[in-house]
Amino acid sequence: MLQDIRQNVRGTGAKIIIGLIVASFALFGIESVLFGGGGNTIAEVNGEEIGQRQLQQAIVTQQNRLIQMMGENFDPAMLEESRLRNQALEAIISRKLLIQSAEEMDLHISKEEIGRVLGAMEQFQVDGEFSPELFKRILADNGYTPASFQDSLRGDLLLNQIRTGLAASEFATPAELSLTARSAAEKRDFRYLTIPGESVEARDEVGEAEIEAYYEEHRSEFMTEEAVDVAYIEVDLDEFRQPVEEAALRDAYEVARGDLPAPTENRVSHILFVEEQGSALQQQIDEARAMLADGVEFAEVARRLSDDAGSATRGGDLGYSSGDAFPEAMEQAVAELDVGEVSEPVQTDAGTHLVLVTERRDVETPTFEEMRPQLLDKLQSEEARVELLRTVEDLRNLAFNAGDLQLVSEELDLEVTQQAGVTRSRGEGPFANDAVREAAFSSEVLEQGYNSEVIELAPDRFVVLRVRQHHPPRPRPLDEVRETIVAAIQEEAAREQLAAEAERMLARLRDGAAIDELAEASGYEWQVEIGAGRRGFAVSPEVLGRVFALPAPAEEDAINDYLITQAGDAVVVQLIRVRRGDYESLPEEEQKQLQDQIAAEYANLVNAEYRMALRRTAEINVM
Repeated sequence: MLQDIRQNVRGTGAKIIIGLIVASFALFGIESVLFGGGGNTIAEVNGEEIGQRQLQQAIVTQQNRLIQMMGENFDPAMLEESRLRNQALEAIISRKLLIQSAEEMDLHISKEEIGRVLGAMEQFQVDGEFSPELFKRILADNGYTPASFQDSLRGDLLLNQIRTGLAASEFATPAELSLTARSAAEKRDFRYLTIPGESVEARDEVGEAEIEAYYEEHRSEFMTEEAVDVAYIEVDLDEFRQPVEEAALRDAYEVARGDLPAPTENRVSHILFVEEQGSALQQQIDEARAMLADGVEFAEVARRLSDDAGSATRGGDLGYSSGDAFPEAMEQAVAELDVGEVSEPVQTDAGTHLVLVTERRDVETPTFEEMRPQLLDKLQSEEARVELLRTVEDLRNLAFNAGDLQLVSEELDLEVTQQAGVTRSRGEGPFANDAVREAAFSSEVLEQGYNSEVIELAPDRFVVLRVRQHHPPRPRPLDEVRETIVAAIQEEAAREQLAAEAERMLARLRDGAAIDELAEASGYEWQVEIGAGRRGFAVSPEVLGRVFALPAPAEEDAINDYLITQAGDAVVVQLIRVRRGDYESLPEEEQKQLQDQIAAEYANLVNAEYRMALRRTAEINVM
């Protein structure tokens, strides 16, 4: 439908349709058009809902993972939600099925275990210590709240319990170990000689007729790569930066100062008691206070008695707070304590705490001049981004309707840039991006002659393009590829000579000649390998692969064969003997490796089958 509208965009009918769409957005909201006016639920798994927010979080997680994997080769096209949505939804459904299964089996993860795992996660640590500030900041950057992250972590730990249980339920029987060892631990004795590629005479002269014949026969191998010459308009944030008045910078500094951490930070440790029974709770508190009174270090008491497993391993240390990291009652107690002083019992939703301030430090507020560069960048970026997005929206509308980019550039006062020779596999500038090249070679742009859509290269960088000229693949001139053809003919002739010499060696071996005598008479090197395994390092993988591909020889007979290596040498091999592997004779370490290998293979199979069984019996509805 949209394609039909585009083809007739200047017609009255199309304008009416577009007007109706705009009106529907205005009256009912874009969500009613995109999502059908339904609720937030996008799927149900055995009656349990999956919400839009949960899917969005999964997509963001995938996007972050891809960004880390791609590094400097970051491609925004790979992060488009349309590419990731189905994969993310499938992952959520599979995860929910497994968690439901775990809960049906009464598997459980305690709060203490979650706390212990959190406390040990290096990404939340500063100088080896858990940092509540860093923890909250990282979660916020990734769209999590502490509660949602802990729930996600609980799910991960439950899934690990299932995987561990499934893996532990599988093992290899003695018969399976014996059968696998026969092949995996097999040993082969063989001899081989090497015919160096340099030993054959290279062809110095290649006739013109032969060159022309090779060119005609392999013409398809000498084609130019399809290419296009393009015109494009690129806009980015920096083009819209404007000077900022001093007064605005001063105002921004005052606002920023209010958002900075409090001038004083306290490093806090605690001992947590979560016992609900009153007398038992008081007994625990009294025991801790008695130990402290007897001179036992606070950290040691925390390690022994604290119910907060995460901080107990660090002597109760919770890191620094500027007055907002802990519950209000704890922060009030911290503010009233001197360094080294232990509080009276403090009650919060988590339990009862004994709190110790281990360090108090003043935080130096940055001066205006120190913050000037980042304030300037922030204000400029905010203003420029508004203008950029306005320009991009105008660019989308104009490029959609315009017959070329020149009119668009004049209307928006933007520069049209030319680039020639863009291919499907390479380009410069914005055409180094796969998505931009894909757009240039799309049917709509290349064949139908439209401008491309406005493509987002990065959050603050956009491009729109138009193909000026198409260069289909064509045969490269003979003179341009002559040297390549001569080299190919010479290499082919050399391989034929090597193969002929190797065949001569094989014939002599079959006639009963000894490989060492043949090698000595011909001036070739030869070697013998006794008890070589499939993963041996003394012989090249190419030679070893060929030897283990040969059938086992009969009594008193040898199997002879040859190969030409990638390095351009011919290797003649003579397989003498094959000894099947015996599990019982393997060293204990190799037996353990074989057991682990088979167990891992079985565990993967069982895990996959278990997931498939859950899906077969589940009631899954995708909205």
